[in-house]
Amino acid sequence: MRTTRPLTRGERGMSLVEVLVALVILSIGVLAVARLFPAGTRAQAQDHLLTAANDYSQEKIEQLTGKTWSDSTLTVGRHPAGTATESLGGGRWRRFYTVTAMNAPLDNLKRVDVTVTYSGAGKSSASSVVATTYVRR
Repeated sequence: MRTTRPLTRGERGMSLVEVLVALVILSIGVLAVARLFPAGTRAQAQDHLLTAANDYSQEKIEQLTGKTWSDSTLTVGRHPAGTATESLGGGRWRRFYTVTAMNAPLDNLKRVDVTVTYSGAGKSSASSVVATTYVRR
């Protein structure tokens, strides 16, 4: 047979005030974690743009490294000329490249810098990626 003893003042359980304090602390923690999700989504979108820009620059590098020294696409200067750019991916990325003849003793090389500029994903200013390669005579 089980006997029960009367509860003392310290054994009565939690009061309503204690439960409310615990809920407030828990809700502050949940809200702090919830603020991380938009930042993570924004960072993921920015990384997607950066990866695509790197892909576009590498694509052009691969096209140009297969050309011969005298090919018209490897003439010294900016391609396309002036301030024009090549629009990629629905206009979100813009690409151009610059060919520079190297000075002696490296005069058998042309330096090719491919620049891809992009914007978006919550950034107020445009970002760019520059890839460089050298073409040999």
